[in-house]
Amino acid sequence: MATTTKACIVLANGQVFYGKSFGASGCIIGEAVFTTGMNGYIETLTDPSYYGQIVTQTFPLVGNYGIIPKDFESSSCHVSGYIVRSYCQAPSNFRCGCDLDSYLKQQKIIGLYDIDTRALTKVLREAGVMNAMLLAGDSEEVSKAFESLENPEKKEELLKEIRSYKIEKAVESVSCSAVKIEEDSATVFDESAAYRFVPVKSDGTKVYDSSVAMKDGKGKKVVLWDFGAKANIRRELLKRGLEVVTLPCTASAEEILALNPDGLMLSNGPGDPQDNVQIIAELKKILATGLPVFGICLGHQILALAKGALTEKLKYGHRGANQPVKDLSTGRVYITSQNHGYAVKNDSLPSGAQLSFVNTNDGTCEGITYTDIPAFSVQFHPEACSGPLDTSFLFDNFVKLINDRNFYRNYKASFDRIDSIKYFAGTIKSTKAKRVNA
Repeated sequence: MATTTKACIVLANGQVFYGKSFGASGCIIGEAVFTTGMNGYIETLTDPSYYGQIVTQTFPLVGNYGIIPKDFESSSCHVSGYIVRSYCQAPSNFRCGCDLDSYLKQQKIIGLYDIDTRALTKVLREAGVMNAMLLAGDSEEVSKAFESLENPEKKEELLKEIRSYKIEKAVESVSCSAVKIEEDSATVFDESAAYRFVPVKSDGTKVYDSSVAMKDGKGKKVVLWDFGAKANIRRELLKRGLEVVTLPCTASAEEILALNPDGLMLSNGPGDPQDNVQIIAELKKILATGLPVFGICLGHQILALAKGALTEKLKYGHRGANQPVKDLSTGRVYITSQNHGYAVKNDSLPSGAQLSFVNTNDGTCEGITYTDIPAFSVQFHPEACSGPLDTSFLFDNFVKLINDRNFYRNYKASFDRIDSIKYFAGTIKSTKAKRVNA
């Protein structure tokens, strides 16, 4: 059972939200963000992309199915802090290993509950994500911080400390954190089939026959360049029959190419993509060889930077399992799972880079197909769990690209890239105007 210890979150703008403590006690600074997923909190807690962040769940009740180790995306919890409106202290699920409070204590993660998460989310949505401090417990450090909040002069000193925080060495801190829970392809497929988490074709049909799902990938080797990869990326590759070799973010182009891979998978990960200068330099060498490449999330951004595009920080990012994206080649809209605070700038795409997906809420880049090299990438998570499975066919497209490097060479969107950007910008502007006038 959780205690009712006094706790709070102190935002960099000076606002304070008081609540109660669960999980660990202590004092921690991180970047305050929110995620809109109605479920999938286990995946959120163990997703390395949340490194350095204090995560707020907008859904009011969290923890009702407990903690299920088989659903982990990595071997440990990576959030800096966790905030919920209320949490379930008596979860009910036949796969449950322990309750949320116990897990946060095990992982030494500070939790805050019994606060108005809707009000906190509104602040982050309107002002943008910002640094914050979580306080819980009665240690000397925490007591001193609470006292500072009562004194305007001392509070300002505390706020300066909060504002000066910066997430550093994010990728290096989480690279290969999912390796400890890796399983062989047969086990992965059998366990996935038991819960209907099998490969999904572009027409929406599921493939339960492992021999059919793995046919085209058999005998092919893929290097998973791990910047903080979710375990499901590797599982999805294994389900297609590919041999997967995981290498850390520090791997050089020479080390990767020495394995003689048939393809390169660029994983998701935390932090500002522009901080990964060495990785980008090594990736440029690999791209020159013509090796097929598929990038997801941070991998998508790093690939774009290696090709000369630019990235920018979003006001509050896209986090949750309900983000709509539009495929510009077909006009179809998919509901996707996402977790990122940066995006590739649409108007910075170089020659040979075709915008393939856009976010229908704000028009930001959600996918790029390269016509001058055998490579493509997406900002969202096609492997997501918990999340929609609709876009998992992109892993099949990667297998097709490996077997035919010209698979995407003749890619043509249904309309010109620049026109599509203007179209979506106009649509969003019109939609916002309608909301204001409503």
